[in-house]
Amino acid sequence: MIRDPAEEHRASTPLELFFDLTYVVAVGRAATALHHQLAEGHIAVGLIGFGTMFFAIWWGWMNYTWFASAHDSDDIAHRLLTLVQITGVLIFAAGVTRAAEHQDFAIVVLGFFVMRVGLIGSWLRVARDQPEVRQRALRFAAALAIVQALWIARLAVPPSVLLLSFVILAGIEMCVPIWAERVGTIVPFHPEHIEERYGLFTIILLGESILSATAGFQTAFDEGGLTDGLLAVGLGGLVLAFGAWWLYFDHPGHIAPSSDNAFVWGYAHVVLFASLAAVGAGIYLAAEVVSSGEGSVRTASLAVAVPMATYLLGLALVMVVSGARGRERRIWAKVVGATAMVAIGLTLPVAATVVGCAVVMVSLAAFMEFSRPA
Repeated sequence: MIRDPAEEHRASTPLELFFDLTYVVAVGRAATALHHQLAEGHIAVGLIGFGTMFFAIWWGWMNYTWFASAHDSDDIAHRLLTLVQITGVLIFAAGVTRAAEHQDFAIVVLGFFVMRVGLIGSWLRVARDQPEVRQRALRFAAALAIVQALWIARLAVPPSVLLLSFVILAGIEMCVPIWAERVGTIVPFHPEHIEERYGLFTIILLGESILSATAGFQTAFDEGGLTDGLLAVGLGGLVLAFGAWWLYFDHPGHIAPSSDNAFVWGYAHVVLFASLAAVGAGIYLAAEVVSSGEGSVRTASLAVAVPMATYLLGLALVMVVSGARGRERRIWAKVVGATAMVAIGLTLPVAATVVGCAVVMVSLAAFMEFSRPA
């Protein structure tokens, strides 16, 4: 079926919420792998591993989310095909550490394959039951199957071209919806439903970040007790999460997409999504370094400052693609804040960096509140 894009009171279903919940596991595994690599000084490997794994996580979530917004029939077949995708997510999550840290992609490719089986089956149902969008649905199903075959073939490529092949296939993946939707008229998604779904995913990532940071704080506390530096990292990390929530939901980085900007709006969110997933690993590392006195102070400082700065730039990007002018104060204030965070991370000790970035977030939230039009 095709859901009415103008349907009133459209909200996320319990099945969609269940689907989202399984992504907590996958995001958590990616953040943990990033933390391990940064702690060991393998910065490039950690960033590449996290980036590739998070892309796959985000892409799987986004594909299902936009499909369900347009075609959630909530019948037995739809539910079962969604449960197949959930199974794939969990298989994928089980292989994240091996992929991110050891470049062993067999399990994550298997998980992605299972996810694709469910999604391709869903598109074939649309092709069978909705003649008016059959060509579009068949394009999606065929393209997804072909690209999935390429991901499987990638398992045989030599290590020297793994990153290049990933970039190429990821680019092809992102072109599939653009190509498939060209045969339609208006993309039949529900703007308010998509806005809510992206907001819920933001909350999931914030929750995962807090969970990761809490684990780091608890480990450091158990090993070295509560120190002024550890307390500063804990409270500062909490304020960063509060500020990230405030800025996303109270100041439009959060605007419902339209048919004109749906693709760029949806794709632009990956910047702020990935940064939220990474910041928990940064706070974890910061707590360890402050507590033990071991490890790279600069790496730990930048592991907090860079994701938070990227988050602010991601918010600005989403606002711009949503129609905000580049000179608007909501935009330039975030760019200035991001620049300040990077400068703080490059110069200050770890605890001071976390507190400094928290001060920037509070200042931004206050600026936005007090500069609202009367």
